[in-house]
Amino acid sequence: MKVTRFDPTADLIIVPARVWGPLGESPRLNMVVDTGAAETVLIPDVLDELGYSARAATRRTVMRSAVGREEGYLIDVERFACLGYQFSDFQIHVHDLPEGWGIHGLVGLTFLRNFNCEIRLREGRLLVDRSGD
Repeated sequence: MKVTRFDPTADLIIVPARVWGPLGESPRLNMVVDTGAAETVLIPDVLDELGYSARAATRRTVMRSAVGREEGYLIDVERFACLGYQFSDFQIHVHDLPEGWGIHGLVGLTFLRNFNCEIRLREGRLLVDRSGD
């Protein structure tokens, strides 16, 4: 079981992540653990800096929420790492997110479904276990 700590007093559960692309590795990314998000999302600026382009998208997408509609795209990144695990050729949804939170994306169910997760909110700990580990 791997443990990731987060600030239990913050408004969001923010955890570190990294992504790799044609131009190398990203700096530490601030990702929100979002069990209500079907997809794992990154903002376009992160992927642009790593050499990805919307031209390499596998498909155009639309994300709808209570605050509106945002167009984006799907892209397969070389590698995505978060919560102590990493996956190669991982599919990411690329969409803008609201500014002011200092976040780079959302860790959604496309990533979280690979694990059993336990969120200990008062302790500020996220416990993650992968079947067979």
